Amino acid sequence: MDLTEIKDPSFLKTMSNEELEQLAADIRQFLIEKLSVTGGHLGANLGVVELTLALHKYFDSPKDKFIFDVGHQSYIHKILTGRSQQFDTLRQYKGLCGFPKMRESEHDVWETGHSSTSLSAAMGMTIARDLKKENSHIVPIIGDGALTGGMALEALNHIGHEKKDIIVILNDNEMSIANNVGALHNALGRMRSAGKYHRVKDELEWLMKKIPAVGGRIAQTAERVKDSMKYFMVPGMLFEEFGFTYYGPVDGHDFSALQENMQYAKKTKGPVLIHVITQKGKGYQPAETDLKDRWHGVGPYKIDSGEKIKPVDTPPAWSEVVSGTLQQKARTDERVTVITPAMILGSKLEKFQKEFPDRLFDVGIAEQHATTMSAGLATQGMKPFLAIYSTFLQRAYDQLVHDVCRQNLNVIFGIDRAGLVGADGETHQGVFDIAFLRSIPNMVVMMPKDENECQHMVHTSVEYDDGPIALRYPRGNGLGVPMDETLTKIDIGSWETLREGNDAAILTFGTTLPMAMDASNELQAKGYSVQVVNARFIKPLDEQMLHGLMSKNIPILTIEEAVLKGGFGSSILEFAEENNYTNQPIRRMGIPDSYIEHGKVEELMEEIGLTKEKTVQNIQQMLPSKQQRA
Repeated sequence: MDLTEIKDPSFLKTMSNEELEQLAADIRQFLIEKLSVTGGHLGANLGVVELTLALHKYFDSPKDKFIFDVGHQSYIHKILTGRSQQFDTLRQYKGLCGFPKMRESEHDVWETGHSSTSLSAAMGMTIARDLKKENSHIVPIIGDGALTGGMALEALNHIGHEKKDIIVILNDNEMSIANNVGALHNALGRMRSAGKYHRVKDELEWLMKKIPAVGGRIAQTAERVKDSMKYFMVPGMLFEEFGFTYYGPVDGHDFSALQENMQYAKKTKGPVLIHVITQKGKGYQPAETDLKDRWHGVGPYKIDSGEKIKPVDTPPAWSEVVSGTLQQKARTDERVTVITPAMILGSKLEKFQKEFPDRLFDVGIAEQHATTMSAGLATQGMKPFLAIYSTFLQRAYDQLVHDVCRQNLNVIFGIDRAGLVGADGETHQGVFDIAFLRSIPNMVVMMPKDENECQHMVHTSVEYDDGPIALRYPRGNGLGVPMDETLTKIDIGSWETLREGNDAAILTFGTTLPMAMDASNELQAKGYSVQVVNARFIKPLDEQMLHGLMSKNIPILTIEEAVLKGGFGSSILEFAEENNYTNQPIRRMGIPDSYIEHGKVEELMEEIGLTKEKTVQNIQQMLPSKQQRA
């Protein structure tokens, strides 16, 4: 079938299971070919081909609402809703988004990129449906990993309590289908769907209680036996206790099984959970045999071998430098422990885990728990290092404020993916952490100019004993600079001048320092002398250097790959106001007050004006022209 001819999913209604199986094979081949060029989330999408086809066949989107948790498994949904022609632009600048996007299609009813949001969103949509007296199915699709998020469990509890009509699809790609699908489970599913299961159970209890004299005791004993046996025999009793009717486990690659259980669910009143077992990477051997989830999100690759296409001789990844230095510190400091919310692979912690398996804790998708657990470790004299993506730290803001900083505990925050991340887009751009971190008392925030300074900052953070400290580092690879053999502490709050200058000063840090140096070179050729400062401590500021700069009353330009509202540049304006530098010329460059969508980082920087050319222009506008100066 030519997938580019698909306009909407209505054609599925008349397809046989044999035709659906062929379509599933065509979609898998399409995804394998397209993603070998663009990269993307391959493994998760290959696992949900049949499931997505069944959803669109047996429900009616967009009247029925599909809410994809995380959203990285929505590629088949995009194909079936008429977007296959855009797959050459997947995750590229101005191209097809890698996650659900409302402006792309009326079939995308919920935008996401982080996990565990679907059930709460579904509950909101369900309440709205009922208040408006509409007739539709609300169908959140959530993975077993996302179900570990506390928010998902909160929503399960509320949905079960309210007894609303919601059909939850639990996409479980961790369990073995062979061990869980059998006659007992199928029989229980048919009993539930016919309404017999609960009726028979209630009738047996009523009859036992009618037996004279001993009936009550028999019923109580039977209840205890029943409770113990049902947990042993019925896989869905956890969800039953939440108030859900449970169907499954269901083979997520069997159209007949999917059809049967979806039809049961549509007829069942109250909340329903269909437990679907799928295989990540199904249909592509390198992804099927991937035990470490390396095919979750991939760049370009060779289809035949699965070999990843990477530039040769690249410097080490920033996260690799951080984890390697942590390993080095852990060998001599038994206090060092590492906590991560399901990001061992992403934060390059495999080697640390192998060497120190009892000192690395993967808590799953549970950022709030990870943060407060780190605080608990710190109260006992340990040195917890929380390796967490910038946008995932957003989910633990209260724990950061209340449990860590308020108690001034020695927790180290390794903030991975700080700054623009590119293809994952607005849900993953790590541009907000400076603004929300620097407003919290007791917090230290720093970012290195290169991987050598990064290893010294890891050392500094472990040796720091005066409260919480955050080390920001970007996605991708370092600069390839030589690495010192000996680790040294950096004085907290100290900046360094990378180039002297008397006409103006650029204050920046991290990834934007090379751009600032290039701008300074160009300005020097034009006759301007511009100082470039590595403002590596975002909090606290180097007040001594700032007093020196502002007492000269030279123009200051701040640059940050982060939001301007409440960011580093704002702290420089605050310093000027607080110290009565009322005439100090200051300009700021950074992320505007808007969400930044997907694309290569260079393209995004160009779009928002974080460029060498804009830097040069800003400095020249702040200074008199060469003719005026002459």
